[in-house]
Amino acid sequence: MNAAIATQTSRWTIFILAIGAGFSVASIYYAQPLLPLMGADLHLSIAGMGLVPTLTQAGYALGILFLLPLGDRHDRRALILFKSAALALFLLGCSLTEQLHSLLFTSLLIGMAATMAQDIVPAAAILAPEGKQGKTVGTVMTGLLLGILLSRTVSGVVGEAFGWRVMYQLAAGSIAIIGVVMWAVLPRFAIHSTLSYPALLRSMEHLWRRYPALRRAALAQGFLSIAFSAFWSTLAVMLLDRYHLGSAAAGGYGIAGAAGALAAPLAGGLADRLGAGKVTQLGAALVTVSFALMFLMPALGTSGQLILIAVSAVGFDLGLQSSLVAHQNLVYSLEPQARGRLNALLFTVIFIGMALGSALGSKVYAVVGWPGVVALATVCGAIALLIRLIESARVVAVQAQNR
Repeated sequence: MNAAIATQTSRWTIFILAIGAGFSVASIYYAQPLLPLMGADLHLSIAGMGLVPTLTQAGYALGILFLLPLGDRHDRRALILFKSAALALFLLGCSLTEQLHSLLFTSLLIGMAATMAQDIVPAAAILAPEGKQGKTVGTVMTGLLLGILLSRTVSGVVGEAFGWRVMYQLAAGSIAIIGVVMWAVLPRFAIHSTLSYPALLRSMEHLWRRYPALRRAALAQGFLSIAFSAFWSTLAVMLLDRYHLGSAAAGGYGIAGAAGALAAPLAGGLADRLGAGKVTQLGAALVTVSFALMFLMPALGTSGQLILIAVSAVGFDLGLQSSLVAHQNLVYSLEPQARGRLNALLFTVIFIGMALGSALGSKVYAVVGWPGVVALATVCGAIALLIRLIESARVVAVQAQNR
């Protein structure tokens, strides 16, 4: 009876963590379909609109680099509660802003507080029943991926119906509620490190220098993130300019992306059979081909173009998320006792890529238009594929020398 209750409680806790990861990471993506509405309300230029997701992604990268190591030094339950309270406050503040500077400042803070998602994932691994760590983390990661992709759909629909400010107010309320629930269901977590905060940061620098494989994995995934973010940061503006479609239509493409991302956890099993390195190559190749397909848009009618964008979204989201799963497997295997800090380094580069993608995508779109964004994304995917192919050749050469 006690075992059954424990199992039920564990499942309930993991379910709550999956929801928490999804809602928290969604906070950094709500803005993308809402950019035209923000721009009209606050009289922003295309470049000004592009700064909103750029600052949010930059805040997330800063939060991962400077806040995530605290999980090794402090109780994760307390960190999750603090970040959820801060995130709810920042989202509410964003909904009340009346000028670009305050919008950008709150966007940066939202990104930093949203890193509670990266505190939730290792918490799930700690709480997982013996022998079920992989399945448990996979469940929470599924919630996180759905939060990334369905956030655009929800914000697009809500924004078009009620305005962008209401979307941020609803987001603040959802974070406040899920934060309280997580505080209620989570136990206290043991502290695994007595290193001071500066020492934790210094240890991350040593890890970065020690493992070339970490640097190459982060760089490849970073280029894929530039492509991903350039597309999603400009899609809503392009749909409005070219097809006169509103935020709801832009958000609807998040469903197509979710279909691709939900298949990505299969990449873990594929990595076990083929090797993580091979899966990173396949993922980068799929991203590159999916973006390149959009060069065919001029040859199609309006309906065909919109369908092709959806097909491409499925393909590149599947490729990107599969590559991410495989890169995480590669990085975590380098030094298991330092997985938290290795994860922080990997995701710092990923979200630097996200921020660069938002900035570059907006600038390229303003100067060249949508074909320029497609070209940028395709080139970045090809660079990531080249990095993985060179790494594979290097590994083969090293193995041949050791024989």
